[in-house]
Amino acid sequence: MEWTDRHYRYFARLITRHTLLYTEMVTTGALLHGDRERFLGYSEQEQPLALQLGGSHAGELAECARLAEAAGYREVNLNVGCPSDRVQNNLIGACLMGHPELVVDGVKAMLDACSIPVTVKHRIGINGRDSYEQLADFVGRVHEAGCETFIVHARIAILEGLSPKENREVPPLRYEVVHRLKADFPQLEIVLNGGLTDLDVMQEQLQGLDGVMVGREAYHNPYMLAEVDRRFFGDDAPVRSRIEVLEALRPYIAAHLAQGDALHHVTRHILGLFQGLPGARHFRRRLSTEIHRTEQPLAFFDDVVVDMAGRVAG
Repeated sequence: MEWTDRHYRYFARLITRHTLLYTEMVTTGALLHGDRERFLGYSEQEQPLALQLGGSHAGELAECARLAEAAGYREVNLNVGCPSDRVQNNLIGACLMGHPELVVDGVKAMLDACSIPVTVKHRIGINGRDSYEQLADFVGRVHEAGCETFIVHARIAILEGLSPKENREVPPLRYEVVHRLKADFPQLEIVLNGGLTDLDVMQEQLQGLDGVMVGREAYHNPYMLAEVDRRFFGDDAPVRSRIEVLEALRPYIAAHLAQGDALHHVTRHILGLFQGLPGARHFRRRLSTEIHRTEQPLAFFDDVVVDMAGRVAG
């Protein structure tokens, strides 16, 4: 949430053509009663694109699934993995693994309401319900409701005592559980999530699985996506350099500024573009501090691109 917004997704699409991109988790209440354009809006260039929902009321999930299909999303995903206290209080996220009947009802209602795929993202368990048998029962019941794709974060979620950040790091990763799930449900599409930062590891894990989902690494080190199209989708088309990515982003930024919006709304998402290269810290500093002092944002952006082109070339 607040990371994979439409600006980040447009930027990511300049690096990878084929990767399926996901929205931030949008709660059903926010979508039904809030700024619908803000939560549903996207640029066509972002496709293929999935809408990620948080909620547990079947009727609300169904209406949001209808809205997702009408807006042109390729997939609607129900989040049963977020461990935040804030969402737990509203029966959203990982706590739903303790209420599989709500997930079953929600998935059925969503599938009845739309013709696009309905997928579920979940943990391998939660504290108190962390056995493999309970995980298999959850997946089996949700599959019987009609879900064919499960995106599995290979950690349990500890719902009391750990922050969301700690829940992404403290419980151990157990990739073998996800592979066992695929072996027991070979007819399902099983996608691995959690702790994936290295393309070689991802390729290794794909032996026996149907996909991988990458979160934080794709945000903090976005240029890792530059190799994905060739390696995983067989697309040998030329890959944009980092400088070419910035140049391709310029018209989008110009249009954003012309609407009266701020440059940092977009550039806060590109701070990791030069990660691991000389000048990466300089790039982050300019876009984090100097950006707020400029009165000519587009000219400032152009100067940053020229500056980094010289540094990369050097």
